[in-house]
Amino acid sequence: MANHKSALKRIRSNETRRIRNRYQAKTMRNALKKFRSITDKKEASEKLPALFTFIDKLAKVSVIHQNKAGNLKSKLAKQTNSL
Repeated sequence: MANHKSALKRIRSNETRRIRNRYQAKTMRNALKKFRSITDKKEASEKLPALFTFIDKLAKVSVIHQNKAGNLKSKLAKQTNSL
Protein backbone atom coordinates (compact mmCIF):
# COMPACT_ATOMS: atom_id res chain seq x y z
CA MET A 1 0.00 0.00 0.00
CA ALA A 2 1.12 3.56 -0.63
CA ASN A 3 2.89 5.45 2.13
CA HIS A 4 2.64 9.02 0.88
CA LYS A 5 -0.39 11.28 0.76
CA SER A 6 0.26 12.09 -2.90
CA ALA A 7 0.49 8.39 -3.78
CA LEU A 8 -2.89 7.75 -2.13
CA LYS A 9 -4.39 10.60 -4.13
CA ARG A 10 -2.82 9.22 -7.31
CA ILE A 11 -4.44 5.83 -6.63
CA ARG A 12 -7.85 7.49 -6.24
CA SER A 13 -7.51 9.64 -9.36
CA ASN A 14 -6.23 6.71 -11.45
CA GLU A 15 -9.26 4.64 -10.48
CA THR A 16 -11.62 7.49 -11.41
CA ARG A 17 -9.91 7.89 -14.79
CA ARG A 18 -9.90 4.13 -15.42
CA ILE A 19 -13.65 3.92 -14.87
CA ARG A 20 -14.31 6.95 -17.09
CA ASN A 21 -12.05 5.58 -19.86
CA ARG A 22 -13.74 2.17 -19.76
CA TYR A 23 -17.17 3.80 -20.00
CA GLN A 24 -16.16 5.98 -22.95
CA ALA A 25 -14.45 3.10 -24.79
CA LYS A 26 -17.50 0.87 -24.31
CA THR A 27 -19.80 3.67 -25.50
CA MET A 28 -17.65 4.02 -28.62
CA ARG A 29 -17.76 0.28 -29.33
CA ASN A 30 -21.56 0.27 -28.99
CA ALA A 31 -21.84 3.27 -31.32
CA LEU A 32 -19.64 1.49 -33.88
CA LYS A 33 -21.79 -1.65 -33.72
CA LYS A 34 -24.94 0.39 -34.19
CA PHE A 35 -23.39 2.33 -37.09
CA ARG A 36 -22.16 -0.83 -38.84
CA SER A 37 -25.68 -2.26 -38.80
CA ILE A 38 -27.05 0.71 -40.80
CA THR A 39 -27.99 -0.24 -44.37
CA ASP A 40 -29.30 3.14 -45.61
CA LYS A 41 -26.61 5.35 -47.18
CA LYS A 42 -28.41 8.61 -46.38
CA GLU A 43 -28.76 7.74 -42.69
CA ALA A 44 -25.13 6.60 -42.50
CA SER A 45 -23.92 9.83 -44.12
CA GLU A 46 -25.84 11.86 -41.54
CA LYS A 47 -24.46 9.95 -38.55
CA LEU A 48 -20.86 9.67 -39.78
CA PRO A 49 -19.65 13.18 -38.76
CA ALA A 50 -20.91 12.77 -35.20
CA LEU A 51 -19.17 9.42 -34.89
CA PHE A 52 -15.95 10.89 -36.32
CA THR A 53 -16.10 13.67 -33.73
CA PHE A 54 -16.58 11.17 -30.91
CA ILE A 55 -13.64 9.05 -32.10
CA ASP A 56 -11.41 12.14 -32.40
CA LYS A 57 -12.27 13.25 -28.86
CA LEU A 58 -11.34 9.85 -27.46
CA ALA A 59 -8.05 9.86 -29.36
CA LYS A 60 -7.27 13.37 -28.14
CA VAL A 61 -7.45 12.31 -24.48
CA SER A 62 -5.64 8.98 -25.19
CA VAL A 63 -8.55 6.64 -24.51
CA ILE A 64 -7.68 5.15 -27.90
CA HIS A 65 -4.51 5.61 -29.95
CA GLN A 66 -4.37 8.19 -32.74
CA ASN A 67 -3.62 5.49 -35.33
CA LYS A 68 -6.56 3.38 -34.19
CA ALA A 69 -8.80 6.42 -34.52
CA GLY A 70 -7.54 6.97 -38.07
CA ASN A 71 -8.06 3.32 -38.97
CA LEU A 72 -11.60 3.31 -37.58
CA LYS A 73 -12.53 6.51 -39.42
CA SER A 74 -11.10 5.17 -42.66
CA LYS A 75 -13.02 1.91 -42.42
CA LEU A 76 -16.27 3.68 -41.52
CA ALA A 77 -15.92 6.07 -44.47
CA LYS A 78 -15.20 3.14 -46.76
CA GLN A 79 -18.26 1.29 -45.49
CA THR A 80 -20.47 4.37 -45.94
CA ASN A 81 -19.26 4.88 -49.51
CA SER A 82 -19.91 1.24 -50.40
CA LEU A 83 -23.59 1.38 -49.33
